[in-house]
Amino acid sequence: MTNRIPVIAIHGGAGTISAATTSPAQAQAYLDALDGIVRAAQALLLAGASALDAACRAVELLEECPLFNAGHGAVFTHDETHELDAAVMDGATLAAGAVAGVCRIRRPVRAARAVLEDGAHVLLAGAGAEAFARERGLEMVEPSFFSTEARRQQLHRVRDTGRVVVDHEGAAMAAAAAAPLDEDRKFGTVGAVALDVHGHLAAATSTGGMTNKRVGRIGDSPLIGAGTYADDRTAAISCTGSGEMFIRVAAAYDVCARMAYGGATLEAATHAVVRQSLPAIGGTGGLIAIDRDGNLSLAFNTEGMYRGHARGDEAPVTAIFA
Repeated sequence: MTNRIPVIAIHGGAGTISAATTSPAQAQAYLDALDGIVRAAQALLLAGASALDAACRAVELLEECPLFNAGHGAVFTHDETHELDAAVMDGATLAAGAVAGVCRIRRPVRAARAVLEDGAHVLLAGAGAEAFARERGLEMVEPSFFSTEARRQQLHRVRDTGRVVVDHEGAAMAAAAAAPLDEDRKFGTVGAVALDVHGHLAAATSTGGMTNKRVGRIGDSPLIGAGTYADDRTAAISCTGSGEMFIRVAAAYDVCARMAYGGATLEAATHAVVRQSLPAIGGTGGLIAIDRDGNLSLAFNTEGMYRGHARGDEAPVTAIFA
């Protein structure tokens, strides 16, 4: 299958991102970041790069941007440390790789890609994942590399309440602290899905997890089928939201299953998961998805989701609110 029109879509998290308390300058900063990242991945696809290359590149750039909760700018655990997760999946082969609970790998998505390429395992965690990354020559950093003062203050606001919150959750706290954006009420995951000119799909997801999370907590992002999935026969999906709920409904795989076994369209499948299955157990968040025909779905059940996409050589489209 060749000469397909390539499609790229990215997300930078979902949640209660209030338009009323988001300044135009803050919103524009996010939109500009999303636009630049979409353009970078779009250029790769137009040059004939694989969907896997494009999705991973987009997530790398999201990891490097402190506006988002992945890589530099990741949120803190209860113990004021960082534990990062990432996953990638190639829809052409169903090959997948993931890392969880790492704090010294500069670009976790590259480590996930290395696990995929190695092929012996799908998911490596903690010290073992970091040892593997070193063996593969990936760039390592001190844990403090991921820290920003804004995230530290966010932890202190949340920790004082005894709550565990996803990145974009907690507008009342942020407003009380005079924060310009509801930073405590975001679901802090980033992700990308892509369809390349060869007709192949891929997905990549990366996250710093939940602010004030217990050390050792792993969410849906690095779990294949929960927060990340890609299959050329159906679709590529990257999720963001209340990870425990996405795990319980196998959200990403469920989209593909509804299409493969029930004949659902991409839109019907994603909306069934996001608007029915997840809310039924209190799950909030969203996902981005592209099917094998290039159809796109950016579904969320929250006030907003940072997102962007581009089809072929068309100008990127970016948005935050519904």
